[in-house]
Amino acid sequence: MTLPDLAALPTALHLHLWPALLALLLGPVALTRRRRDVRHKVAGYIWVTAMALTAASAFWLEAAILPLAFGFGPIHALSVLVLYGLWRGVSAARAGDVAAHSGWMRGLYWQALIVAGTFTLLPGRTLNTLIFGDRPSLGAVVIVGIALAIALRIVRGRRARPAAG
Repeated sequence: MTLPDLAALPTALHLHLWPALLALLLGPVALTRRRRDVRHKVAGYIWVTAMALTAASAFWLEAAILPLAFGFGPIHALSVLVLYGLWRGVSAARAGDVAAHSGWMRGLYWQALIVAGTFTLLPGRTLNTLIFGDRPSLGAVVIVGIALAIALRIVRGRRARPAAG
């Protein structure tokens, strides 16, 4: 990837990529800080804004994979779900429902950023081309690595829980 390659991306893609990366990096701060902590709130406000911009900017991107109609595809349905999830998560926080707020925000982080973001590394996608250049199959290797890491985290999480009963 070179800076001219990155600079040559369409504006809509910049408005999608940079907020998504910010949300990806800021998410763990917002998710791991204690509630009512100033850093949690600041990180949370910035994270919600970055997620909303990421989701909204997707409507100006044409569906490269599985276009359904008029240039829209699954990424646009995911964007609607992300905007709805942000609304539900913020509403839950305002209502004082910490469990619902936490559930919505953690779900958005894992499903919209980690899982959906991983698919941007598929060969033929813009991010794959930028990162891996003429070796697009490396994207598939990274995807498998991420999938294994998630699976390992799930297995370890289940082992760490005490048995019910």
